[in-house]
Amino acid sequence: MASADSKNGLRIVYMGTPEFAVAGLQRLLEANYAVVGVVTAPDRPAGRGRKIQESAVKKYANKQGLPVLQPTNLKKSEFLAQLKTLNANLQIVVAFRMLPKLVWDMPLYGTFNLHASLLPQYRGAAPINWAIINGEKQTGVTTFFIDDKIDTGEIILQKKTSIGAEETAGELHDRLMVLGATLILKTVEQIEKGQIKATKQPSFDTLKSAPKIHRETCEIDWSKSILSIYNQIRGLSPYPTAFTTLVDDGVEFFLKIYRAKQEFENHTHKVGTLICDKKTMKVAVQNGYINLIEIQLPGKRKMKVTEALNGLSLTQEAYVR
Repeated sequence: MASADSKNGLRIVYMGTPEFAVAGLQRLLEANYAVVGVVTAPDRPAGRGRKIQESAVKKYANKQGLPVLQPTNLKKSEFLAQLKTLNANLQIVVAFRMLPKLVWDMPLYGTFNLHASLLPQYRGAAPINWAIINGEKQTGVTTFFIDDKIDTGEIILQKKTSIGAEETAGELHDRLMVLGATLILKTVEQIEKGQIKATKQPSFDTLKSAPKIHRETCEIDWSKSILSIYNQIRGLSPYPTAFTTLVDDGVEFFLKIYRAKQEFENHTHKVGTLICDKKTMKVAVQNGYINLIEIQLPGKRKMKVTEALNGLSLTQEAYVR
């Protein structure tokens, strides 16, 4: 791997879309690295009003006066020509999309990616969610050089962190965002000094994947273990959110669950039975209860259960399924 002579020798193109990618870009600019352009997703309609929304990275890049490219097709000759015009010698990718070789192979010093797991574990689109859903106690961030497969390139640096027993995906996301931004800066500094020692990803008998979260991943199966349900709830909070169907007096409606607690206790209730009083809403599961703390009812905002129960009248026969 070639080395740059100085910060002035590095010309960086930064590729990313969501809030998670903003922190790394900010750290590079604060350290006075030359970011010569930003590549992000095209503006898209979003929300109830379907208003056109800019990505978090584009909003930040515009505030910093950086050139922004928003290609719909990364192989299109027009985009490739624009990218070459930026004359970058290093590209950094954070929460973007798979790049064709024409793009990742373009700069002199290569293209590296920040991934929110300890590779090779949890390759894929949703590593933060799946680490919590699977009950991991530890995760981290990895920088690696991109190759022609997904999340398989040579590892540059890694940083580990523990996962709190009650930590949600949203909370872990925010911590890894900061940790990742620091790792990006450290990786760039090593490239600048010619100190990169990238290593092949290690082999494991079992590799855990992190595929995109789908609707079926979010629906709670109350027959599973109490720990499995609890981890599913926190691993999908605040987005896309675990949900269930509440049934009461013949009426069914969806219930989103953002936060809950485990209560281990022997009981004789049927799994799925809803036990409510003026302050609590619990679901009977194997070996205990899932005590709902923060929920969202149809057409309502997210709220504490204590608040939701003020306007909710349920019979003793209410249950979830």
